[in-house]
Amino acid sequence: MAVFGYGISTTKEVHSEHERIQIERAGYQIDHWYADDEASYLLSSSHRAKFSVLLNNISSGETLAVATLDRLGRDLQDVGATIRMLAARKVELIILQIGELNLTSSSGELVLAMLAALAEMDGGAPAKRTASLISGPKTAGRTLGRPRSTTEEQRVEMVRQHREGKGVSISALARAHGISRASVMRIVRPAVASH
Repeated sequence: MAVFGYGISTTKEVHSEHERIQIERAGYQIDHWYADDEASYLLSSSHRAKFSVLLNNISSGETLAVATLDRLGRDLQDVGATIRMLAARKVELIILQIGELNLTSSSGELVLAMLAALAEMDGGAPAKRTASLISGPKTAGRTLGRPRSTTEEQRVEMVRQHREGKGVSISALARAHGISRASVMRIVRPAVASH
């Protein structure tokens, strides 16, 4: 029967191919390989594009191999649901950090319960992955979030206009620049407070 492998490229530098090599070095010959990108960490397993394709193609009696437990889902409930679904379909599961699992046996059910407890203890892992996803672009010098709707020059000019004489009102500045009053206040209030 065929062996399916699944991995996630955690960054552009750390490609899922490393996971494939890890699985093959453990003695499993992968017939079909599927991999999602780092954004998949944030999605439940059913919303991961390549994982969904894998699930559509894998059949009863075949094997799914992954390097780590977190490849099967975003959190405890998701991992548990994925494992139960694979067990119901009689798909053999290999998680390198744990070993081969026959999910239909009583020992497999015991391991499933232990996995659930481990996943619960590892509750901070998704937050750590999210932090690493955020730090990558920041260290590369890219700005995260929505692009600013005003330039630095426009913001300096708004502060100057608001401070001068009687000052241009927040509402007038918002209309003139096509932004909300709250956005104008975030720009001019810190500058006003510092003077």
